[in-house]
Amino acid sequence: MRVLGLDPGLRQTGWGVIDAEGNHLKHVANGVVVSDGKADLAERLLQLYRGIGEVVAAYQPETAAVEVTLANKNPSSTLKLGMARGIALLTPALGGLSVAEYLPMIVKKAVVGTGHADKHQVAMMIARLLPGCSVAAADAADALAVAICHAHHVSTRRRWSAGVADPLAIPGDRA
Repeated sequence: MRVLGLDPGLRQTGWGVIDAEGNHLKHVANGVVVSDGKADLAERLLQLYRGIGEVVAAYQPETAAVEVTLANKNPSSTLKLGMARGIALLTPALGGLSVAEYLPMIVKKAVVGTGHADKHQVAMMIARLLPGCSVAAADAADALAVAICHAHHVSTRRRWSAGVADPLAIPGDRA
């Protein structure tokens, strides 16, 4: 299964693509989509839409996941971030992908083992889980973490749907 993870932001949206088979993960690509801070809001959102669309077209993911952004103290910034997040949800959905959402604490717990991990710990685990991966930026590392989280959740749901309590009991599944 090919998974696209997105870490939305108005200035730059991180993206990461992985292949997941059972618990085996393979890095495919990662990067950031950058919007022009001097452009008006509508143009910046269009830049994000086009950039994410190019990633979807280039890497053909089967599913996508977006990190939920929490409100901050500045209402205007929160609103703009919400708009960027809307683009991150909409673009893969328009491409026919199912799109999941995960809170940052859930992503950190899935990747590091604790929901209160810092960015350094997340980056370290990305390097261990995706050997040889060269991360383009901190936002791309976060997006890869979202993709890994989603891959784990999909794999777990698949095992539950199969009615298997022991993930190692499914023949052919490399859990």
